[in-house]
Amino acid sequence: MTAAQMQARIDELEQENAKLRRMKDALIERVESSSSVRTAPYAAFEHSVILAEQVRERTEALNAALAELKQSNYALKQANQEAATAHQRLIDAIESITDGFVLFDSDRRILLFNSRFRDYWAGTGTRIERGITIQDVHRLAMDSGLIVEQHEGRGDDDATVFRLFNNRWVQVNERHTGDGGLVILYTDITDLKASEAAQREQALAQKSRQLQRTVDNLSQGVALINANGWLEVWNDRFNELIGLTINHEQPFAEVMAASEVGLLTPDTLSPSGEQLFEMEQRLSDGRVIEIKTHPMPSGGFVNTYTDITERDQYAESLRENERWLRLITDHIPALIAYVGADECFQFTNQVYDDWYGWPRGSLIGQSIRQVHGDNLYTRLEPHIKQAFAGENATFEIDECNAAGDNRHMLKSYVPNRDAQGNTVGFFVLIRDITERKRTALALQQAYQNLEQRVKERTSELTEVNGQLRQEIEERRLIEARLRDAKQDAEQANLSKSKFLAAVSHDLLQPLNAARLFTGALLEQPMPERISELIYSVSNSLQDVETLLGTLVDISKLDAGVIKPDVAPFRLNELLDTLTAEYRQLAAVDGLKFRFRGTDAVVMSDATLLARVLRNFLTNALRYTDVGGEVLLGCRMRSGSVLIEVWDTGSGIPADKLTEIFQEFRRIPRGGRQQDKGLGLGLAIVDKVSRMLEHPVRVRSRQGRGSVFSVEVPLGRLKPESFSPQFREPGIDNQLQGARIWMVDNDASICDGMATLLGGWGCEVVTAYGLEDLQQQVSIGQAELDLLIADYHLDNGETGIDLVREVLQQRVEVPPVLMITANYSNDLKQEVKQQGYLLMNKPIRPLKLKATLGHLLQQRRQLPA
Repeated sequence: MTAAQMQARIDELEQENAKLRRMKDALIERVESSSSVRTAPYAAFEHSVILAEQVRERTEALNAALAELKQSNYALKQANQEAATAHQRLIDAIESITDGFVLFDSDRRILLFNSRFRDYWAGTGTRIERGITIQDVHRLAMDSGLIVEQHEGRGDDDATVFRLFNNRWVQVNERHTGDGGLVILYTDITDLKASEAAQREQALAQKSRQLQRTVDNLSQGVALINANGWLEVWNDRFNELIGLTINHEQPFAEVMAASEVGLLTPDTLSPSGEQLFEMEQRLSDGRVIEIKTHPMPSGGFVNTYTDITERDQYAESLRENERWLRLITDHIPALIAYVGADECFQFTNQVYDDWYGWPRGSLIGQSIRQVHGDNLYTRLEPHIKQAFAGENATFEIDECNAAGDNRHMLKSYVPNRDAQGNTVGFFVLIRDITERKRTALALQQAYQNLEQRVKERTSELTEVNGQLRQEIEERRLIEARLRDAKQDAEQANLSKSKFLAAVSHDLLQPLNAARLFTGALLEQPMPERISELIYSVSNSLQDVETLLGTLVDISKLDAGVIKPDVAPFRLNELLDTLTAEYRQLAAVDGLKFRFRGTDAVVMSDATLLARVLRNFLTNALRYTDVGGEVLLGCRMRSGSVLIEVWDTGSGIPADKLTEIFQEFRRIPRGGRQQDKGLGLGLAIVDKVSRMLEHPVRVRSRQGRGSVFSVEVPLGRLKPESFSPQFREPGIDNQLQGARIWMVDNDASICDGMATLLGGWGCEVVTAYGLEDLQQQVSIGQAELDLLIADYHLDNGETGIDLVREVLQQRVEVPPVLMITANYSNDLKQEVKQQGYLLMNKPIRPLKLKATLGHLLQQRRQLPA
């Protein structure tokens, strides 16, 4: 009960008490003045006694109410004093904090604020008073020019930051009160902002120093020239190679004019009028400098200068040794040749060619059967088999020379073994012993019929034996040289194998990680400048990937490492995948991409055929200008399918249609900038098509475009080999929320794959092995849509072993994608037998995205 209510109750009781007093007085007066009988006054007296008792009770109640009122007034006074004290303490508290403080009521009107908040408005001519709304505060802040810049927080709990007109920074934090009000704190973070700016500047300076130290420690000379032609960045090696000391920025043309080293820029043209990107220059002191120029997308270019004197001397030494070896073997009277594992000649000396009457070098690449015919090959075949069995074969045989004379020949087949002891070919040593044979026959006849000439013939035989001993010594020396040549060849073959192994795994691992990280970065929104830099890095990595992949492929094709795996498959399964990948690439280049497929079944190696078609499509996109069109289509032939790639590019001159399939031959791109490459793409196409026996054709008109085609024989699928065709639409929807496990022993590969797949909306778990995966998820219970595993893991474990362990613990079988840098046919067959899909490193993000969408779509189409 409040004090006002208690006071009203007291007033009411006092009025009733006064009324009762008046009634009592009236009754007493009536009794005393009454003339009635004695009983009436007594009754009135009794009634007055009752009334008096009631008055007494009412008086006591009134006194109790008055006491309660006094106590309430005292409590109210103490509460008012405590409230005043608390209010003063609140004022002191908000004044003591360093932040600006504002309290709003439930109607968002100012109830209270401190002087720190008022100080922010000093100098703006604006006065803040109690009672104004929060909207008025915002309006006054904008109208008065108090706020210059505003940064909104990115999350729900992030504060808003303002830059004020006096270059101070304020962070605003809001909190709601229990009665619906609002408390806002304004924190001055100017010093923090200044510290962050200083840290950023320090980090940039540190990165600049690290970049300069990195450039200074390169073995190459490096020079960066800006778009205005001024030399901006260079290292000490550049000064050393050009013979000058540059210590400040200056025009690049002026710098090179003072040096013996020539000037090379992206605008430099060769004598034939083509754009020149690299050149070699021999200096007066005998040094040989290799100069390369690399244009930058943002303008300017980077030049590299490499001292290749030792490499040039070594190459010249090799050429000189080759000339000496050829000179020596050509002047040895014996016939010398080398036959490879395919029974084809790989080397013949001049004496060998002349004896059989063949043009110089025409035997190279031809088989023994083709050269000598079926009859002579039948006589030689047992000795050839003996040589390939690892045994030396020496025998005599009659043959006809180029003049048609029948001669008696002594032949030796010496096996050539590789590092594993396998015979990879044999050396052929032939001596014409016709005269010696005739002499022996004549001596035998003379011994039988002319005994009188024994002494003379004995002398002749002694002379012949001396010649034979001399010939044997010469043969021993030749065999020693051949053994040395064999050892050199084995060492070269071992070095080549090590190189291929390094390229196939150690070098492709970091390149694969870099491609994944750049692919993930390109998926993220970021400033245009940063996006352009990342796009340039991605293009450079793609160029490196293309160059390395091409070199590895051409080396493996030459070495016979790649063997075709011919099997029937539905052609559209391959073409749909290529279409999904290249349609996106064409859109990026501003080209239109069309596709006309077929449901035909063909007989070929799907991987090698895809390699041929990828080269066709890549060249079509490369040589077609923006706005042009590329078509991938099929034409049915009797017993075969003709797969064609049409483009509306610049076309190919008629005299170059054969040349483009040679190694290191490329067609200039007219006015467009020449892209990086070795000119091996169509050379690989030629080798693969010959291996598969798929004819390749090309026709072109300059200025109109070109058509590349490959003819593939038809095949027939077994009934159980039918599989649903892949369709492009819905890839992004298939990836959203997909639960994927990825296992690779390389941390950078795991980080790059997690970043890339996460950007596509996938839920990714990465692990370095089975034990690491078991620590992160319950293998038997956790939900899984797709499993990705690298083939080569730690401690000799393979991806196939890991997948087997995972699947043994699960009820359902998810799709499996096996990733490896190993291109061997044995691994491809092993993965295929397990029912997994194989993808070789380095991984292309677009191809990976299409493949994952395909696997997830197939999984969701399976019956539950």
